[in-house]
Amino acid sequence: VQLQASGGGLVQAGGSLRLSCAASGGDFSSYDMGWFRQAPGKEREFVAFIGWSGGRWYYADSVKGRFTISRDNAENTVYLRMNSLKPEDTAVYYCAVLNVGSYAYTVPNEYNYWGQETLVTVSS
Repeated sequence: VQLQASGGGLVQAGGSLRLSCAASGGDFSSYDMGWFRQAPGKEREFVAFIGWSGGRWYYADSVKGRFTISRDNAENTVYLRMNSLKPEDTAVYYCAVLNVGSYAYTVPNEYNYWGQETLVTVSS
C-alpha cells in the first residue's frame, strides 16, 4: 500500500487548508485511516480517525470542532479539512492505515502503512 499526502502549505492563523491522502496498491475501501502530526521536538500525535465506511470518526480534543476527516472510497482518498487554524497546528502531517483488527486508533504503532509528510505552517 502506498499513501501520497498533499495539501499542506503556509496559512495565516484563522485560515483553512484541506489535506488529501491518496492510496494505491490495496483495498482502500476496507482500511480504517488516521491522520497524525508531529511538531518539531515533539512526539507524533493523533489528530483524527475515520472507519473504512466513513461511518465512524474520532478527533483529538485539540482539533475537535475545527477539523473534519472524510473519505471518498471511489477515489481511494481520505481528507482532512482544517479550519480556524492556529499556530500550534504547525506540524508535518501524516496519513496512515490502521492495522486490521486494531481499535487503538490513537496509537501510532498500531498503524502499518504511512504516507510521506505534508507540512502545515500556521503563522500568527
